[in-house]
Amino acid sequence: MVNLTLYTRKNCHLCEETKENLDSLREKYPHRLVEIDIDTDPALVIAYGEIIPVVEVGPYVLKGSIAVQDLAMTIGAAADRQDHLERTGNDLYRKRAKRGSTITKADKFSFWISRRYMLVISLMIFFYVGLPVLAPVLMKAGARTPANIIYKMYSPLCHQFGFRSFFLFGEQPYYPLTETGIAGEGTDLIDFETATGITNLHNAGSITRWDARNYQGNEKVGYKLALCERDMAIYGAMLLFALIFWATGHRIPPLHWAIWLFVGLGFIGLDGFSQLISQFEFSALSEILPYRESTPFLRTFTGFLFGFTTAWFGIPYIEESMRETRQIFIKKFAIADAKK
Repeated sequence: MVNLTLYTRKNCHLCEETKENLDSLREKYPHRLVEIDIDTDPALVIAYGEIIPVVEVGPYVLKGSIAVQDLAMTIGAAADRQDHLERTGNDLYRKRAKRGSTITKADKFSFWISRRYMLVISLMIFFYVGLPVLAPVLMKAGARTPANIIYKMYSPLCHQFGFRSFFLFGEQPYYPLTETGIAGEGTDLIDFETATGITNLHNAGSITRWDARNYQGNEKVGYKLALCERDMAIYGAMLLFALIFWATGHRIPPLHWAIWLFVGLGFIGLDGFSQLISQFEFSALSEILPYRESTPFLRTFTGFLFGFTTAWFGIPYIEESMRETRQIFIKKFAIADAKK
C-alpha cells in the first residue's frame, strides 16, 4: 500500500474536494492517507500556503485544483513503481523505506534542533558575550578566583589589552592610549598610561604590552571586561540580530553578500589592519601609513557592523536549511503515526 500525503488547512474548499475524491478512489487504488495541516508550522505555510491542496505520493506531486483522473493515474503509477522496486529486490529502496518508517532518537533530536535552533544560537551568543561582563562583576565582589578563570578562558580568543577594553565600576568606561588623541593632557579622559602606570606601549611588539594584557584593574580604575571593545561589539551585535530575527518570525531575508563584504568586512578590515600595520613601524610604509591607534568608538562601530551584517548574512540561510529539515520530519512523523 502506498503512502499518500495531503497538505491541507482548515476552511479550504479545494482540500475537502480532493479528500473526497481520494476517498472515492480508495477501493480501486488502496492507499494510506496522511493529512498535514500546513498551519502547524511556518515552514509549511511558506512552502505550501499559496498552492494547497498538495498531494505527494512517491516521487509524484499534484497541486491546486486536482482532477480525480489525475489522482487515479498518479496513485496507480506510484503503486506500480513501488511493486516493481519490491519485486526486483532493490536494497537501496528497502533501506530508504525502512528508514522512512522508523523514528529514531537522532530524528527527534534533529527535529527539535530544527525548531529551536534560534534559542540555541541566542543562548550560546548570550553566554559567550555575557561571561566577559561577569568577570569584572566578580572582581568587584571580591570573587577573584572565578573571575580569573573567565579571564583565562578568553585569553586565547582575544588580545585583552586594557587600553582597548571596556571597564566597569571605575572612573571611566575605557582608558585609551594617548596616541588616540582623545585621552591624556588637554582632554577630559585619563589615558591608560596615566591610569595604570604601564608605559612604552607605542610599538605593537613592545614587551610591556603583555603587562597591559594581564592588567585587570583595581577599585579606582575599575575592572576590565574579558573581551576587548571590538569583540564585545561583534558578539553583542550578533545577539541583537538574533533576537530581532526571532521576534520577527524568522522572516528577514539574508543580506546580500556584496553588502556584507563591503560594510561588514570592509570597515573592520580598514580600521584593524591599518592600525596593526602602522604600529609595526615599517620604515618603507611610515610615510604612506603613519602610526595610528584606533579609538573606542571606531573599534565598537566597526565591530558592530561586522557582527550585525555577519549574523544578517548567515542566520537567514540557517533558517532556510532548518525549514527544509522541519518539512522532512513533519512528513516522516505523520507517516509513522499513520502506520501505527
